Amino acid sequence: MTDASIAETVARPGALAQLGFRPSDRPYENTRSLPFRFRQGRFRHVRALIDTVIAEKGSARIIDIGGTEQYWAIARDYLAGKPVEIHLVNLEKADVAGAPFLAHAGDATRLGEFDDMSFDIVHSNSVIEHVGSWANMMAMADNVRRLAPRYYVQTPDFWSPVEPHFRAFGWHWLPEQVRARRLMRRGYGFRGRASSMDEAMRSIQGCALIDRRQLAALFPDARILAERVLGLPKSLMAIRDR
Repeated sequence: MTDASIAETVARPGALAQLGFRPSDRPYENTRSLPFRFRQGRFRHVRALIDTVIAEKGSARIIDIGGTEQYWAIARDYLAGKPVEIHLVNLEKADVAGAPFLAHAGDATRLGEFDDMSFDIVHSNSVIEHVGSWANMMAMADNVRRLAPRYYVQTPDFWSPVEPHFRAFGWHWLPEQVRARRLMRRGYGFRGRASSMDEAMRSIQGCALIDRRQLAALFPDARILAERVLGLPKSLMAIRDR
């Protein structure tokens, strides 16, 4: 299994179902759920970037790597009437309802179709942990840093006691072999039971959480902020405001 195949499988439309995600479990569509509210809380950092750009230029051009319209529902009221363009980039071009969204096909690790500094803000939420190897993470980070003077990249914290994709305590701290065999016995969190070792390994290696020091190495020109819940690590954000 190659790093590229892992990244492609995870990002492909429909891949969630292929990898065992349960379609009935959609906390990010529930405006009252804790995950939705956590996203709203983190969005204040994105809002600050957008407000600054609009104050400077009168409008904002945003590229969201791995983004969806569903995610931006957390800011529906804020975005209403705002002079923004939001370009959603995924391996396969998504269907979008219309303004302010535009859709593109593209690989987070290879975005040569977009010129340097051709956007005002790069946004990416919970994507970099899915692109595969460290080399792929570095490639994505290089694209983030070159495409806009400002960026916001969020990822779950490796030191969070609960792995957010499998929703199990300490899951990501176990050896891959242990996780694979457990996943072949039953489903965890968003992931259903794996029918084979290949499916289990693809699911596990498609979620590689990183820590603060690793995120700082990927984005050395950013502020690294930590999100905590009840004093415990939850997620990390790399933010560059020029």
